[in-house]
Parts: sequence; C-alpha cells; structure tokens
Amino acid sequence: MARDAELRRAAETAEELPDPRSVVGRDEEIPLGEIFNETFMREHTDFESFDEMVAASPSEATSANDLGKIGDGEWDAFVAETTIFEDEEAFVFAARDHWVEVQLGLN
Repeated sequence: MARDAELRRAAETAEELPDPRSVVGRDEEIPLGEIFNETFMREHTDFESFDEMVAASPSEATSANDLGKIGDGEWDAFVAETTIFEDEEAFVFAARDHWVEVQLGLN
C-alpha cells in the first residue's frame, strides 16, 4: 500500500520517535473522535466532525456512540457519497494512518 510505504519512509527519516507504549496502552481504547479528528474529517469528508457525519447519515444514529444503529451497506454507501473514500474500510484505514502520523509526529 502506498500509504504504508509513506509512513515507513517518514518513520525512517524521523530523528526521534516515541516509544509506542507511551502513545497508547495495549488494552486502551482510542475514542472514535480522536481517530476521526476534525482535521481528518475536514480534509476528507463533507463534515466537520465524526459525530456530525453519523448524525447526517440516513439512520436514527445521532452520534458516534450510535454507530451500531447504521446498517453496513447503508454506511458504506453513505461513506462513498460523503467522503473521498469508496467504502468504510478505506475510510477507517485512512483515519488510522492519519492518527498514527499525528501520534508519532510524522505529519
């Protein structure tokens, strides 16, 4: 994947990287709003925040906490319509990569 190669290259040229254990604990959950932060959302979607995106979806969900109320096919179609990504998988992996970049100071 091109994005993985970019991250690897940036990490190799970085002068100092934090210990991964100091970034996030093994069993620590990362809030969706942190992974899908406002910068990522503004750059890649029609929305300012992940909560706003979920609330705008064609479902009864009103925030990220309600994400389970949205059917998979319905969410994939909504992601394709309102983001630069073709489906949820691409959207999630891009957000993950962005989060890693921020945590490691690579962006």
